[in-house]
Amino acid sequence: MSLRSFIGKQFIAVIQWNEDEDGVLAYRYPMQDMEIETGGQLTVRESQMAAFVNEGRIADVFGPGLYTLNTRNLPLLTDLMNWDKAFESPFKSDVYFFSTRLQIDQRWGTATPITIRDKEYGAVRLRGYGIYTYRVADPRVFYTSVSGTRDIYRVADLEGQLRETIIARMTDTFANSDVPFLDMAAHQATLAQKIAEHAGPAFKALGLELNQLIVENLSLPDELQKVLDQRIGMNMVGDLGRFAQFEAAQAIPIAAANEGGAAGVGVGLGAGISMAQTMMNAMKPVAQPGGAPGAGETKFCVECGHAIPKTAKFCAECGKPQQ
Repeated sequence: MSLRSFIGKQFIAVIQWNEDEDGVLAYRYPMQDMEIETGGQLTVRESQMAAFVNEGRIADVFGPGLYTLNTRNLPLLTDLMNWDKAFESPFKSDVYFFSTRLQIDQRWGTATPITIRDKEYGAVRLRGYGIYTYRVADPRVFYTSVSGTRDIYRVADLEGQLRETIIARMTDTFANSDVPFLDMAAHQATLAQKIAEHAGPAFKALGLELNQLIVENLSLPDELQKVLDQRIGMNMVGDLGRFAQFEAAQAIPIAAANEGGAAGVGVGLGAGISMAQTMMNAMKPVAQPGGAPGAGETKFCVECGHAIPKTAKFCAECGKPQQ
């Protein structure tokens, strides 16, 4: 190196990173045409770690604290560069900072429904979404496996990889789960914990730590949800005969209270008779052999004399209320 080149060199006395923006996982300290001054200071703040890299090989890693750069604080780097113990000359090395604070409110979700096997419904297509939290835990692994020599590595650069990892582990978890779909809402916290346990090793392989995973919602596609709603409705109705009786009984007072004039009264009466007939059919006892009602099971209408079931409250022929 010429004297002019040596004089033109800039020497760094203090190395630090202020994290001027959110969403940065790794940051390379600018070292263009600069060398680190002998006895320089390295400041690593809380929620940070720093690493020295020499010719592409990661050497010393520092946690939070203030360090004076010498052979005692840089043993591995000193060994790689074969410096003497005096450590008197400036040195060239890349310095990377890593943000170890929690990256919160990261979103995950199924872009398309995933198919799982449900012990009650068979194959079910399922949607899910939620949030997760993670941080850089091992700068060595993260540098060698993920960020590399890039000047800046951001959260957004890793988002797709982590989301697909969670969804894949979610599918594995449901495949081995005995919880039917209808009970999943009550077990979302347990399912989230299992998904996190399955996804944890994949995060660790990238130098990350999955701190928390939350399942906010599990649902079916719209067409399957309609089918499920119909099935739930049928289960709620139970005995369709009793349901028909109840509907008819509820509608009769409404028809009887119709105030639409003479024609309205006729329409209301007709509707009442029709609904009464529906109710009578639902309540009709089983016929005895020969097609006639059993003895003692009929009576006669007080208005028209038509034979009606003994328990009937209305005449199926004329609609007259019975005693």
